[in-house]
Amino acid sequence: MSKRAIGPFKVQPIGLGCMNLSHAYGTPPTPEAAAKVVHRALDLGVDLFDTAALYGFGANESLLGPLLKSHRSEITLCSKGGMAGVQFPDGLKRVIDGTPQAIKKNCEDSLTRLKTDVIDLYYLHRWDKKVPIEDSVGALADLVTQGKVRAIGLSEVSSATIQKAHKVHPISAVQTEYSLWSRNPEIGVLKTCAALDIAFVAFSPVARGFLCALDLDVTQFDPKDIRRAMPRFELDNFKKNQGLLPAYLKIAQAVGCSPAQLALSWLLTKEPKLIAIPGTQNADHLADNWGAVDLRLSDDVMQQLDHLINQKTVAGQRYNAQNSLEVDTEEFGH
Repeated sequence: MSKRAIGPFKVQPIGLGCMNLSHAYGTPPTPEAAAKVVHRALDLGVDLFDTAALYGFGANESLLGPLLKSHRSEITLCSKGGMAGVQFPDGLKRVIDGTPQAIKKNCEDSLTRLKTDVIDLYYLHRWDKKVPIEDSVGALADLVTQGKVRAIGLSEVSSATIQKAHKVHPISAVQTEYSLWSRNPEIGVLKTCAALDIAFVAFSPVARGFLCALDLDVTQFDPKDIRRAMPRFELDNFKKNQGLLPAYLKIAQAVGCSPAQLALSWLLTKEPKLIAIPGTQNADHLADNWGAVDLRLSDDVMQQLDHLINQKTVAGQRYNAQNSLEVDTEEFGH
């Protein structure tokens, strides 16, 4: 498969989302197990690694820095600021802060943890709605001027916000959740990215594990698993959503691929400029995901999948009420 453009870089269509090596899905793997996943990714040819100041409150960047240092010239390294851990008297807490001073501090801290002089692609992790997007992007532009960042991106933003930001400084990438069961980018963001020649990066492309058909038991999720707060994984909704899987698995069987590969190939076939960044704690799952790089689906299979799993057939919203307030992404029916 040919590489795809993301700002000034060319990368494979599947990168590695590194969040769950340190964060979000319960107890993270040991550093040794996480290193095994990263080394396997490098061996396979993965050349885009995506992290953030938030993940593990810096632990993910600290993990990746030494592992990627000797490969730095061969990869595109992406991180994010504007949402990070802040120390309070009662402990570290996640804070969204898009002020220029916070963004610049986040970047300095990330450079130190990542053991690099420059971050290839640096995203605004969330738009802080108390701060004009133009001010936050202006800070990112300053980082480019200073040589600390090569290109800038935005995460979980609407078409209108992308257009405002792009007038301040060229946006190289927009990152948003996108999969068969999270179609929000189709409302307008994908069109805006295409019109402005902005790469689109899909996170959670296998629906937070749902489309891997791993026989998930939502009642056994770790207490710190972020899916516990997601409506689609609430027991009643999840049981309804499980009803979609038998037909989905039949399609994967007919194509001759794994369920995860089917989900990834649907994205890569649908959007020829899209880059997917599935994450995993398992080196074998990583290799399975990578198998989708050269898989392309027929029009008939694409239509079957589109009809089977979409915003009308999935039970439950993407985020709960609180988390919905923190993103700027368009919603269906609004």
